[in-house]
Amino acid sequence: MSVYLSDVVSGSAVGLRGRLWQLSAAELRTAAIEASAEILRLEAVRVAVVDELSMRPDDQVIASRGVGCWLAANTMLQIRDGKKIAALGAALRPFPAVATRFDDGDCSFDHAVLIVAFCESPPKGMPDEALPKCIDLLLAAASGVEATTTKVRNVIATLERIFESDEIPPAEDVDRNELRIASTLNGRVVVRGDFDALTGEMLLSALSNLTMPTPAPDGTPDSRSAAKRTADGFTELIRRYLDCAKTGVDGGQRPHVNVHINARDLAEHRDCAATPTDGGATVSDLDVGHMPWLGPLSVSQTRLLGCDCFLSTVLLDDHGAPLDAKPGKRLVTAEQRVALIARDKGCAFPGCTCVPAWTDAHHIRHWANGGPTVMNNLVLLCRSHHRLMHRKSGFVGKWVIRIGVDNKPWFIPPPSIDPGQHPRPANTTFKT
Repeated sequence: MSVYLSDVVSGSAVGLRGRLWQLSAAELRTAAIEASAEILRLEAVRVAVVDELSMRPDDQVIASRGVGCWLAANTMLQIRDGKKIAALGAALRPFPAVATRFDDGDCSFDHAVLIVAFCESPPKGMPDEALPKCIDLLLAAASGVEATTTKVRNVIATLERIFESDEIPPAEDVDRNELRIASTLNGRVVVRGDFDALTGEMLLSALSNLTMPTPAPDGTPDSRSAAKRTADGFTELIRRYLDCAKTGVDGGQRPHVNVHINARDLAEHRDCAATPTDGGATVSDLDVGHMPWLGPLSVSQTRLLGCDCFLSTVLLDDHGAPLDAKPGKRLVTAEQRVALIARDKGCAFPGCTCVPAWTDAHHIRHWANGGPTVMNNLVLLCRSHHRLMHRKSGFVGKWVIRIGVDNKPWFIPPPSIDPGQHPRPANTTFKT
């Protein structure tokens, strides 16, 4: 069965995917544009119909507690989306210029919501006679294929600054700032925040360089999503702050990440760690690390952090009471880190372009297992490859690192990557 461009938008999508190969690239582009225009048209039709129904509700609408809930109950929309449709229809009534542009399909649903919200709550210092001109400016920003939500929001922000009143604009009201950090049942952390524009600008500026896509050495694009890059950048931002900033004192110490773990667990003597001598396991007997804020941390992740940390030891009795505490010491000294940077020039893993500032000093043989903190037992690895060496599922123990006769690290891949397991030199050739 053939497919015609005129049938793509007006016909059913059932079986369409298997026939679209018959269209040229130009026809596919046209179909996508026409379908998008049709969606805008039908969206305006739905808003108008639902608004009319809200003004003449029948028994079904009344029984559903409003037209928005009725729409959700009879379609695949969520209740919040049904209510948004009904709310926009009512909000457009006092502003015919916005309604006309929306009905013409020259203003999207989301942009219409932003514009009517501004019109309903204009800046306190704006005179009534200025509203029509402001609407024209907003519609100009919201119209055409060049329209973006950012452009519309920028116009709104500009108008709020032009018509400033004695009241602080919402974007500059620091009293509204909120940040909530909560742990979940699976041990992860959820962060939700609402900040003023200046704080947001500082945060985005600090994250800018840390969240940029980083292609691989062969030019392969960064496969991380924008959200993942932002999360990685935020993690690095916190890490750099705790490493370098003048943070003051919290509980007698500079704030940092503190992890507590039994020495036998850190050395991965799991048999003795998991089996208490008196029978009957307790939480304190489990071979896990412990963070003061968020609780348990796996041994493998604790060992990863232990590669490049400030170590303090506390001697405990059989009941867990402290007997003695030894002064803390840093496992990798500043001088050793300078030497590692000079040798490895960043993450040494083959093919990695990570800069020195984003790396950890990894113990080839872990110090908890007797590995010394010396140059021939250390290598710089970025956090991703460091985690791969310690705990990445399917990789732990498969990649082997050895210091060669040239006193530089060499990486031996697993047979699944290289059946011959030929040693690969550290990735330093392009870091000159």
